[in-house]
Amino acid sequence: MKNYNKIIEHYEHCLEKYGDNHLGVDWPKEEDVDKRYKVMLDIIRFNEDSNKQHSMLDFGCGTAHLLEYIQTNNIQNINYSGLDISQKFIDVSLKKHPNNSFYCLDIFESENSIDNFDYVIMNGVFTEKRELSYDEMWDYFTKMITIIYKKCNKGFSFNIMSKIVDWEREDLFHVSHDALSQFLCDNLTRNYVIRNDYGLYEYTVYVLKK
Repeated sequence: MKNYNKIIEHYEHCLEKYGDNHLGVDWPKEEDVDKRYKVMLDIIRFNEDSNKQHSMLDFGCGTAHLLEYIQTNNIQNINYSGLDISQKFIDVSLKKHPNNSFYCLDIFESENSIDNFDYVIMNGVFTEKRELSYDEMWDYFTKMITIIYKKCNKGFSFNIMSKIVDWEREDLFHVSHDALSQFLCDNLTRNYVIRNDYGLYEYTVYVLKK
């Protein structure tokens, strides 16, 4: 059994318990959800790419709430696809959005099964580590973003829990800016942005390709 299956099982339990809403993907406050979506998608604006059409992969899409945010806000320049490792989440997404593309796969096993995308959005993929140790989660996280860097043409964004908090929760993945920056510079790129400006106990990172 892969150790990251514990994370998948947790989210599937949330979906079963709460249904298709913010609690079903374990976001505690509904009012913070749209804030995260806006920050995640701002990678396109930051990269001075707002007026062009882009392919985008919503990695760890859950029940496709990001797609609904895009539709509600009439964002026209994104060709959306979703991916989740859990068939339960993909089934809900396909039922709601049968005309959109969704993938159900484990990227570690099926990296070559999907094409590259201009942008990859990873909202909430790394915020919880559940029963994994910090080292286990760090290994999972760094291997994952190394693959994602190869699968994007222009950049990807992800969020992660801050270490600048009153206390750290054992089930969350708190990463220092220094540790993250060292990994990115040593292994991927020096071309990245850290955003701490949206009032939550996390931060979002844009990793960009030029």
